[in-house]
Amino acid sequence: MSSYLLALDASSSACSAALIRAEGEHRECLARFEHTPRAHTQRLMPMVDEVLTEAGITPQALDGVAYGQGPGSFTGLRIAAGAAQGLAFGLDCPLVGVSTLEALALQAHRRYHFRHIVTALDARMGEVYTAVWHCQDDVAKRLDSEVVVAPQHVTLPAFEPDWVGVGSGFTLWEQFDDLLKASMTQHLDDLEPRAEEMAWIGLRALQNGGGKAPIEVQPVYLRNDVAWKKPA
Repeated sequence: MSSYLLALDASSSACSAALIRAEGEHRECLARFEHTPRAHTQRLMPMVDEVLTEAGITPQALDGVAYGQGPGSFTGLRIAAGAAQGLAFGLDCPLVGVSTLEALALQAHRRYHFRHIVTALDARMGEVYTAVWHCQDDVAKRLDSEVVVAPQHVTLPAFEPDWVGVGSGFTLWEQFDDLLKASMTQHLDDLEPRAEEMAWIGLRALQNGGGKAPIEVQPVYLRNDVAWKKPA
């Protein structure tokens, strides 16, 4: 018997949806991904309809829903959270919140076979959302906390070689610490979180009992309060 999990994301300038089907050990994923700045509300649900139609199922066939819970764009996170919570609540199925940084690390691992990864997303205001990962066998293991810091304050564990940086935060490359830059073999600033990896992560979480009631899953902003500097 097949089980289905839908994932959606609007945490960056891109918008994406993915549907994963599991039957025994077999996995199949259908996905949509578009760069749609300021058009997430127009494209997200049509993408959901597209992958469901391609799979030949109705929403009632879903066993769970996952979404990119952050960190990322405040507006995008709220859009995805509202859509995911609405779907899960209406279908009476569990919801899984997936870290956008974990999904980004898994994408880099699956696409390029990187193992020691620093993810960084541009958080604006001269800061990045960042975390450090060790990836193996399609699993991204976080080595430290997800934080929002200035690029020059991003640090690496000393015991891993050959670090690779991925994510929009590395457009601020010149602002990172020289020691960190010397520890990296390369950095890719054009990768963005995708619902495809969130579907794989979400399915694993669901199968391990990680699904929650929709009301219990909330966006992760990291920066909950924006401090405005008053003129002296």
